[in-house]
Amino acid sequence: MANKRRGEIEAELGGVKRTLVLTLGALAELESAFGADDLVALTERIGTGRLKALDLTRIIGAGLRGAGEAITDDEVAGLVVDGGAQGYVRIAAALIQATFGDDA
Repeated sequence: MANKRRGEIEAELGGVKRTLVLTLGALAELESAFGADDLVALTERIGTGRLKALDLTRIIGAGLRGAGEAITDDEVAGLVVDGGAQGYVRIAAALIQATFGDDA
């Protein structure tokens, strides 16, 4: 079960309920993936609302790995989510909000 105080969320991906969390390591992974110099630049990049499918894959993958899953971004890209593209957006948005709060 997800612990909201730790920034965790729970989402169903590939027919399995999973925990996601953006740990410091996961955030560093995203900084690198997005070419962001720091967390402020990362939140600005994500906060534009203009995310590609690859961006969603990276965010969700980092969240899964932050929670301890051994999963690649390619494997994440193959997971089916209820609601299709909107489902992926909802998961990524919930994860960002759990990590950065309402201002993200």
